[in-house]
Amino acid sequence: MTAESDTELVARLRNGDPGAFDAAYARHAPRVFRFLLRLCQRRQAAEDVLQETWLKLAVRAPELAPDTELGAWLFTVARNAWVSRARSEGRLVELDETDVLAALEPSPEARAAASSAVRALERALAALGEGDRELLLLVGVEELSHAAAAAVLGVTDVVFRQRLHRARARLASELGRAPLRASSDWTDE
Repeated sequence: MTAESDTELVARLRNGDPGAFDAAYARHAPRVFRFLLRLCQRRQAAEDVLQETWLKLAVRAPELAPDTELGAWLFTVARNAWVSRARSEGRLVELDETDVLAALEPSPEARAAASSAVRALERALAALGEGDRELLLLVGVEELSHAAAAAVLGVTDVVFRQRLHRARARLASELGRAPLRASSDWTDE
């Protein structure tokens, strides 16, 4: 799996790339929100603090150090915002278990959509030849690097990349849509 690293994402944020903020949000917001929900113990408070966290990133992005570990930075900002909020309120709020559990569980619609997508992917993978399926599983499921997967299969990196490209195209064809290019698990290293 080769998603853009946080280092690359920080560089894009520092340069004012508008897509970088969206990418950072997609990558980190769900985890930060679950963390905040447990800290704040109320959904509304967690949402407010999450918003403060992302506003701070929007303002401070150009000032981030090149080696900033973005996830850790966001968790730190979120925690500090929560501490400030708790201090200003002069108390910690009561736990609303319903909010916490609701945020931790995907919605029924999300579960159904994910289940449907997984079934479609499983059918498409099953329709592929064994060699294609093996390549895709090594990279996409087992998250081996291209070099490691090539070593497992006993082929050169160039041969592996060519086979992987063709396997992805066949999978995309089976799924009936454009080739999978910008997905975190299926992109090139």
